[in-house]
Amino acid sequence: MCSILAVFDLRPGADLTLLRPLALSLSAKQRHRGPDWSGVHADPAALLVHERLAIVDPAGGAQPIRSTDGGLVLAVNGEIYNHRELQRSLATPYRFTTGSDCEVLNALHRDGGAPAAWLARLNGMFAFALWDGDARRILIARDHMGICPLYWGHDADGRLWVASEMKAIARLCADVAAFPPGHVYDSAAGEAPVQWYRRAWRDYDAVQGIAADREGLRAALEAAVHRQLMGDVPYGVLLSGGLDSSLVAACAARFARRRVDDDDRGEAWWPRLHSFAIGLEGSPDLAAAQVAAEALGTVHHGFTYTLEEGIDAIPEVIRHIESHDVTTVRASTPMYLLARRIRAMGVKMVLSGEGSDELFGGYLYFHKAPDARAFHEELVRKLDALHLYDCLRANKAMMAWGVEARVPFLDVDFIDAAMRMDAAHKMGGAGPDGRRRIEKTVLREAFDGALPDGILWRQKEQFSDGVGYGWIDGLKAHAETQVDDAAFAKAAERFPHNPPATKEACWYRELFERHFPGKACAATVPGGKSIACSTPAALAWDAAFAAAADPSGRAVSGVHEAAMA
Repeated sequence: MCSILAVFDLRPGADLTLLRPLALSLSAKQRHRGPDWSGVHADPAALLVHERLAIVDPAGGAQPIRSTDGGLVLAVNGEIYNHRELQRSLATPYRFTTGSDCEVLNALHRDGGAPAAWLARLNGMFAFALWDGDARRILIARDHMGICPLYWGHDADGRLWVASEMKAIARLCADVAAFPPGHVYDSAAGEAPVQWYRRAWRDYDAVQGIAADREGLRAALEAAVHRQLMGDVPYGVLLSGGLDSSLVAACAARFARRRVDDDDRGEAWWPRLHSFAIGLEGSPDLAAAQVAAEALGTVHHGFTYTLEEGIDAIPEVIRHIESHDVTTVRASTPMYLLARRIRAMGVKMVLSGEGSDELFGGYLYFHKAPDARAFHEELVRKLDALHLYDCLRANKAMMAWGVEARVPFLDVDFIDAAMRMDAAHKMGGAGPDGRRRIEKTVLREAFDGALPDGILWRQKEQFSDGVGYGWIDGLKAHAETQVDDAAFAKAAERFPHNPPATKEACWYRELFERHFPGKACAATVPGGKSIACSTPAALAWDAAFAAAADPSGRAVSGVHEAAMA
């Protein structure tokens, strides 16, 4: 994974080559994402800059990638896991100049057809800008879930700017905004992005009555993890000891000794699987992660941090993640600290468990869903918002130190397997025998025997809770010292868009505004009341939710249980 920055101007007489120094200086603001090399392409209508984190073909995959005739120029942030299959399917011969998995995007464009059609064939995570100089055509696209960040906007002279992180263009573009996931902008087709990622399962009526295929679910996750082990550098797994990260680690442990990139024929270059966890001293996650690691045989690294170290990091965390959302800041901080430890050990890529809760209703408030339809509709809302929350956190907190986070639960094929079943099979609450079913029972049953029962059936702990209950309590207490009553009373006047509802939220907002001032930047961060990470719509499920609204999982009274010591 890397960073991209591009500026386009199709107007007669434009000469973007004059902006090369400015583009380089702006790209440097996101160089933490790609510390291995920088590349530039500049012509009068298009200027593309790439900061590279070398994962696949480290020696020969430099970007921007140019076609041999010079007609196509491509800058990509991401990975295309099925690039070899796509190469074999090309109808038009294309001469590849690198071993990069991303060059297939140039080939697919040259192959012809509507961009939405060939984008729908990709299995990966990506955000890219492609310049077709011969046709004077711009393509900008983002993956199906927004796993990779992407922003765009216009400067005062009307030029179009694109960047992996908002910080690169926020002060230049008054209309800076997040590029929508699952969309493509084609300058030859109009001014608005077009949605290319669509699924029938978004409508509950399309899945109602469909049985759960547990064997198929397990096979789909195993295949997703196997695909995402692609790479030529040392890698590992994040292992909090919760269900999701432990399942990803269990699948990875199955395949770690063979090299995925040559169809498992050869021995892996780094055959020992390393796992990583972090928490306050005595945290639930550290204890559970050790149990899971011993069962799976990983080389495990459990790190601790102090409350003071976490608080000290928060200003930098907010600068990197470009959000003031309370849950996101709480969870990003330990992940940011962990990423620094991981990179210090020479690891450049990790697999993570994000996305499972949005697919299976893992958050504790889902126990209050009134019926399967409401449950399913909330899942779709959560998936639609992932790019603003967990995807943003996992990507930017890890990439702050040049570590790529891959998310197998959000593999395009696994999402289909998980969502093409009646949500009745995912619901917790009282089962047929009158006993309470734990959240994500269908996923746990699919992996029976893959993990110790204490891990497989461990209750959901949100990352910001699992690192240690004192973390959130400490943040709230510290916020009281940073925001006085008078300042908080004026918070709604100072921050009219999505005004902070607590002193903790106000503190984060003040830190955010230092780097990202203005209405457009503020509008990139979601708002609204939440309980245990719910969308605002789910507050109607229980009359007590509105009064107890807090993003911590502990806020769901009667559902959250004491974690393992």
